[in-house]
Amino acid sequence: MAAPPTDPHPVTGQPFGSPVPPGTGWPGDPADADTPVARTTARVGRLARSADTVAELDAMVSVCRACPRLVRWRESVATTGRRASFADQPYWGRPGPGFGDPSSPVLVVGLAPAANGTNRTGRMFTGDRSGDWIYAALHRAGYASQPTSVASGDGLVLHGIRIVAAVRCAPPANKPTTQERHTCGQWLARELELSGPHLRSVLALGSIGWDAAIATARGLGWTVPRPKPKFGHGAEAELRTPEGRPVRLLGSYHVSQQNTFTGKLTEQMLDAVIARL
Repeated sequence: MAAPPTDPHPVTGQPFGSPVPPGTGWPGDPADADTPVARTTARVGRLARSADTVAELDAMVSVCRACPRLVRWRESVATTGRRASFADQPYWGRPGPGFGDPSSPVLVVGLAPAANGTNRTGRMFTGDRSGDWIYAALHRAGYASQPTSVASGDGLVLHGIRIVAAVRCAPPANKPTTQERHTCGQWLARELELSGPHLRSVLALGSIGWDAAIATARGLGWTVPRPKPKFGHGAEAELRTPEGRPVRLLGSYHVSQQNTFTGKLTEQMLDAVIARL
């Protein structure tokens, strides 16, 4: 049988197949060939609870195969559905692990990876217009070492902030199902548990990120205001961990092209929310 075709990584030049097998040298790949794979919702829960560190959690997230529809979509984009401008690059084609300092006091919760962004590069908000906006803003605020994020291995480092998503695989039409959100929410729950002792603020990008953060916190026994706080740009709510530590939840319109191209979200609006983290 012929070996699958490979393409050179845009930074390192190393050839990779698409999707990228774990442990083959992709910059920032947290997994290896022995990382346990979740193939059911129940298995996601068991593996998530077993993670003692954020690094272990990232590794298991990055090889998850629990949602058949999402697996089919992300891998079809990586093989036959590539954007023409990236046709000569390998596609990550796996779930997007978190990115940033594991002990950060600030956590950003987005919606889901973009089909030709994170699904191609393997890093959250990297390689698309949404990433251009969020990383430029984080750089202006002192959280990012550079204003751009074009590919894994490009030298970008985050300080004091970590980025995750409510759903870790690129969904068709950017719309995950309720069941997919529930399944992936178990990874987010463990993320919050591991982050809780040092977490100060959560920035939710979009209503799905907001809802995911609130539902996850409530499910972990955190104190959440009732009635449920409403999402809006600049919305704020105080959550409390079971130990009574306050965690500020802030909302921002998502950095999608639909919002940034139309002016619904401006740089000044995004900067103003980030300044409150």
